[in-house]
Amino acid sequence: MAKSYAQLMKQIDVLRHQAESIKRKEVEGVIKRIKEAIAVYGLSAADLGLGDSTTRLKRKGAAPSKVGKLPRVPGKPKFRDDAGHSWSGKGPRPGWFKAALAGGKTIEDLTV
Repeated sequence: MAKSYAQLMKQIDVLRHQAESIKRKEVEGVIKRIKEAIAVYGLSAADLGLGDSTTRLKRKGAAPSKVGKLPRVPGKPKFRDDAGHSWSGKGPRPGWFKAALAGGKTIEDLTV
């Protein structure tokens, strides 16, 4: 005999609770193993990519190394228009540069 909708929903609810209980137990074990590894290897939040620091904390016998990207430094302007827009010449051409060329300016006219 086929199960009714209500019976299936009850079964889904029971299975959901069982899955949540099993997941909680598994997570406890995973966290325990992670904490042990952190203690054994002397790892920090930055080592795990969890900190917002740009350098790793010094570990026993290891020199600190850079993590993540360095701050972006704008390049020296190579091109400038009369409105004060500037562009280093790197990356895609900005809209103001394209518009100036379309308006009759030459690259030499915009060169700083």
